[in-house]
Amino acid sequence: MATSNGMKQYYRITFLIGLGFFTMGLMDPLYDTYVPMFLSNFIARDSVIGIVMGLDNLFALLLIPVVAALSDRTRTPIGRRMPYIIVTLPATALLFGLLPYSALSSLLILIVVIFFLNLFKQAARGPVVALMPDLIPGEYRSEANGVINTMGGIAAIVGTVGLAKMYDVNVSLPLLGDTIIPVSDGYIGTLPFLLSAVLILIAVTLLFSFVKENKMAIRNEEEEEKVPILKSLKLILAAKDKSALLILTSLLLWFIGYQGVLPWIGIYSKEFLGLKPGTAALSAGMVGIAYALFAIPSGVLAHRIGRKKTIRGALIGLTVITGLLFLHDPIASGLLGLSGLTLAATFWLLLFLFGMFWVSVITNSFPMLWQMASYGTMGIYTGLYYFFSQFAGIVAPGFSGAMRDIFGDRSMFLAASACMLAAFLVMGLVKKGEPE
Repeated sequence: MATSNGMKQYYRITFLIGLGFFTMGLMDPLYDTYVPMFLSNFIARDSVIGIVMGLDNLFALLLIPVVAALSDRTRTPIGRRMPYIIVTLPATALLFGLLPYSALSSLLILIVVIFFLNLFKQAARGPVVALMPDLIPGEYRSEANGVINTMGGIAAIVGTVGLAKMYDVNVSLPLLGDTIIPVSDGYIGTLPFLLSAVLILIAVTLLFSFVKENKMAIRNEEEEEKVPILKSLKLILAAKDKSALLILTSLLLWFIGYQGVLPWIGIYSKEFLGLKPGTAALSAGMVGIAYALFAIPSGVLAHRIGRKKTIRGALIGLTVITGLLFLHDPIASGLLGLSGLTLAATFWLLLFLFGMFWVSVITNSFPMLWQMASYGTMGIYTGLYYFFSQFAGIVAPGFSGAMRDIFGDRSMFLAASACMLAAFLVMGLVKKGEPE
């Protein structure tokens, strides 16, 4: 096995590849924080809002594996992933900028924009993520994935700590007018979405300009293994060693826990912590800060002690932290009498710890799957990863929304804790996925 010093030669290219992931990290926390608020202007029940939040992932469930597999077989002068990236991400930027304006029109127009936004965003995700293992050797992918997740974490910080604060700022823009627009129960801010769109376009331009996919691929055309898509899927499901299937099952569980909490953090922060919309995004920002700080160290840790041990340790941490989030309001607000910024700070601390453990899981689970793939099937494994994670995104928000309606808002944390514990137990059965 090569030493960790060998990764130094790949940091520059990994950072550039991470620009694609930066776009996702920028959009996702803003989307998850504010779209439920937009929907709540038209829909009263959390269960229905959760279903709408989950439906957008239905396209991802079907689209990501297909586009990732298509990119495996695409051959162009600019590469096999890049054609998809330079078409889908600019379209995503445009629709993301339009998102708050659609919320000012009607529920139908809002859902239509959500539909097409996720169509293009999820079509981009598979090729963006599959680009890294095309260019980085297997023994360095945990560290490289740590760099990429750091980029996502930095983007989340920019979005939730920086841009989200501009939700509450009103300026008059040429052609667009004021960036704060009153609605019946408050206001909608447009500035974070407009600036995000600009940053996405800049990131895509840099990615395309400096990542020359065909020249940098670690294997040439003659060395690729041509494996039919259906055969690859059957091999994973029918293999004697079930490690790939077990990892996919585990990630389904931990993403159900994660996706069952994330869409409600903004609303929860407004209702329980009394925060303004622009400040409510800081709750998700705490996760992003932890992402940026611990993504690379979690990859280095996995290089030393193993990916499986790192993931299982992090899942235990997530089980405990989500349990503490369930207890936070009755203890911090009820028993200790905390309020205002002090109450919010204790909540943010728990979310920071959540993000620290979460990034350790995400950084190392992808490389475990990639380690089982060949060059020709890398997109298939990438697509399956997102197939299972997006399926969780379909079922979890509606389920947790229904739990909030029936058992109260805090019940989503208890359900998440159970999911993380179940994922820990399943991961114990995995036998493969470490560097050879």
